Amino acid sequence: MSQLRRKPNLSDESLPHDVVFDILTRLPVKSLIRFRCVSKSWYSTITNPIFITTHLNHNLNQPKSLVSNTHYNNSHNGFLLYKSSDKELCTLVYNSDGTFTEVSRFQIPFLASSVVDYCNGMFFLYSFFGPTNAVYLWNPVIQKFKMIDVMHLRPFTVEFLETVAFGFAYQSQNSDFKILRIVSYEGLGDEKAPPPDAEVYTLSTDSWRTVELSVESVPNIGSIFAVLPNSCVFLNGALHFVAYTWGNDSDNFILSFDVNDEIFREIRLPENYLDEFYSKFDDCVHQLVVFKGMLALVVLGPAENVDEDEDEINTDICLIWVMREYGIVESWTKTNVLFDWVMTFFDCTNSGEFLIETFDSRLVSIDSESLQVNNLRIQTTTWLAYTADLMENLVLLDQQNEADTPLSPERNHGE
Repeated sequence: MSQLRRKPNLSDESLPHDVVFDILTRLPVKSLIRFRCVSKSWYSTITNPIFITTHLNHNLNQPKSLVSNTHYNNSHNGFLLYKSSDKELCTLVYNSDGTFTEVSRFQIPFLASSVVDYCNGMFFLYSFFGPTNAVYLWNPVIQKFKMIDVMHLRPFTVEFLETVAFGFAYQSQNSDFKILRIVSYEGLGDEKAPPPDAEVYTLSTDSWRTVELSVESVPNIGSIFAVLPNSCVFLNGALHFVAYTWGNDSDNFILSFDVNDEIFREIRLPENYLDEFYSKFDDCVHQLVVFKGMLALVVLGPAENVDEDEDEINTDICLIWVMREYGIVESWTKTNVLFDWVMTFFDCTNSGEFLIETFDSRLVSIDSESLQVNNLRIQTTTWLAYTADLMENLVLLDQQNEADTPLSPERNHGE
């Protein structure tokens, strides 16, 4: 992405090549794919890394959707992405009247067990299948994908368990995509677990690098914490995870990772935020989301006021805490309490609606103020996400699909 290469020359008798280059950067991806056949010079331009990056940055400044505006109202509320089956991802337009219109269905071209994230037109998936664990970057619009081998950071042993947390983000300073991988270890029996490891993959260099996992305010962080694997959210140029310490709920915190300077930082969780739950940290589900542009913490678990004499604990609650001022611990505010509704909390829309799966297996949106429920009419899914704009880009156009040819450790892991 950030490689320095000479801008390709466009042979056109009527227009200077810089003018043609600029015009092409403003065109939709599907048109550019067709225009590769116009001439060798156009093919060279459209598949050039400089052009791909320039086109992406133009779309970031002036977002375009994957579909024409004639397919939906311009005042739509964004898009929903969800996994309709093991091999298919669907896109819906969230219309301004609360209805949904299907835009597209993409066949996943490889065996991937879970979708991790979506960012600027790129999907990040993780597969447990095959001889080695692998992650994938996938651009469905141009039907390109890249398989990236994930190697063990420490020699494999049966003496401790590994928990892996991933983060996926776009680095605006260098116009590059990055993957953060944090591996936490839990000792079995009396074995003491090693400290967590962290590494970063950069698309432009096609390599992994280890990064130091430390936070100034918690100097011994490396030996006392682990990271929840499904809690990541990207906001303000940083990836955020819920991190926890062994045996002390008061020391739990949010671990942030700035994708530009690659430094870890700490954000404290709301004080006494678990007081309303019957169970404490280990039995509650924690998730980070972006709520109306602010960092928010979602906690699901059984309520504190249950009757311990009852055979079943049948009162669950979902608390949503919002950090009104980013990084200011005192600005945490509890905004919503949902009872008996939430089995899975997926995401939030820009307007502040909660996207959840209820205990009766319905996928719904809930207005954060009126608590009005809107049935999404989507079949049960293992992954659902919201995006305000469906970016399209040419990322990976200059590369071959590599699902059948794993990358070698020497090529995939840099120093």
